[in-house]
Amino acid sequence: MESWLFLGAILLIAWLGKNQSLQLATVIVLLIKLIPNTSKLLTTIGQKGINWGVTVITVAILIPIATGQIGFRDLWHAFKSPVGWIAVACGVLVSVLSFHGVGLLSATPEVTVALVFGTIMGVVLLNGIAAGPIIAAGITYCIIQVLHLSLT
Repeated sequence: MESWLFLGAILLIAWLGKNQSLQLATVIVLLIKLIPNTSKLLTTIGQKGINWGVTVITVAILIPIATGQIGFRDLWHAFKSPVGWIAVACGVLVSVLSFHGVGLLSATPEVTVALVFGTIMGVVLLNGIAAGPIIAAGITYCIIQVLHLSLT
């Protein structure tokens, strides 16, 4: 029952914050929960959903290359400017943070809950997007390592 109330509260917050992505995601999860015997499906989505989402985002990023809107010349020009180098460095940094973030999310449920709550607040109150939990987990991992904190 608690999960229904929690998801209902998230849906209400998403509605009040006019965040359609969070509303849709919450409704989908609620609909799946309504279907009998879907605990395995929910577990699978929970375990593999991030990877599926990254794949969908990667496909969207590759579309301009596939359509010819972006080519080798654009890549070459990116390396000619400081902004391009900063973008490359940030891409590398985010991928490394995401790697550590996925590990942290799977290892520590209490951190996952806090990150999800923080992400929801960022989405609803600051008009952010929900792409942040993995990166936030990676940043959390780095801070934990720097401060030599225990996860227990």
